[in-house]
Amino acid sequence: MSVVVHEVSHGYAALALGDPTAKYQGRLTLNPLPHLDLVGSIIVPLIGYFAGGFIIGWAKPVPFNPYNLRSAKWGEALVAIAGPLSNISLAVVFGLIIRFASDYSFFSQSFLNLAGFVVFINIILAIFNLIPIPPLDGSKILFTILPYKWQAFRQSLERYGLILVFIFIFLFWQVMNPIVGFLFTLITGRVAF
Repeated sequence: MSVVVHEVSHGYAALALGDPTAKYQGRLTLNPLPHLDLVGSIIVPLIGYFAGGFIIGWAKPVPFNPYNLRSAKWGEALVAIAGPLSNISLAVVFGLIIRFASDYSFFSQSFLNLAGFVVFINIILAIFNLIPIPPLDGSKILFTILPYKWQAFRQSLERYGLILVFIFIFLFWQVMNPIVGFLFTLITGRVAF
């Protein structure tokens, strides 16, 4: 559901900036079915599960037309940042529940464990999506900031983006662990899993 919230946030940001593409395609819904991607939501996670370890996946990206956005310069970056911000918001809400749960006895331990998992997953999603490699959101933010002369570099990077993302995951994933652990502790007041 965190991935669905992430994608819907992109769609609502685009709608707020003048592009109704996601709305017309029925993608502004929290129903996970319209967001399922055969490869990213089913096949890749199953391979990861049966391979005995690292499970990754993705939802079908919410479409938007950058030419419909009111802000030609910043519109794409604003749509891109909406996804990670939604994940950060979910992490903070569930993290604050965990942080202050010891003051109240009506939260069960199983709920707090689930809330911890929600915080953990959403921190990972936010950080991972901010990496400036296409097709991740961080690349759209970066290329909005960089001068126009870098557009040719952007196009060449986008051709190999998915390969670069998998290389990052396999070679540099451990770099993210301390960052995720620090943010988890900062938000919840507890040590990460």
